[in-house]
Amino acid sequence: MMKKLSIVFFLVTTLSCADKPMDDKYNWISLKVTATAYNSLPYQTSYEHPAIAAWGDSIKPGQKWIAVSRDLLKKGLAYNTMVKIDTFEGVYLVKDKMHSRWRNRIDIYMGEDVNKAKEWGRRKITISYAIEKDSLEIIE
Repeated sequence: MMKKLSIVFFLVTTLSCADKPMDDKYNWISLKVTATAYNSLPYQTSYEHPAIAAWGDSIKPGQKWIAVSRDLLKKGLAYNTMVKIDTFEGVYLVKDKMHSRWRNRIDIYMGEDVNKAKEWGRRKITISYAIEKDSLEIIE
């Protein structure tokens, strides 16, 4: 009986910790950026490998990925950083880098739907990106 109670206690404790919102683990930093959209097509990315992102990830339609201008990498928007975009549901991941000519900009991946990307156009938006709380203590 005691063994069963121990197992139940362990499971309840583990599951309750796993349900903590991600806001408990991260600070979300807001930033105003210019946002455009892109597709995994040769003329928009790479002619040789249109479905391979800058860090080698394979792009597939339906993924919530963004590319960031290289100046944003220095602000903490590094590879796999979680990003909330004020006009979209869910969390996006930084999986690609933009050409070095762009500044303070993100590019939202929209699969192969060129019309959807054109309809999005270019907008000024606010994003929030996640920084682990422990990592901020190291920086400060």
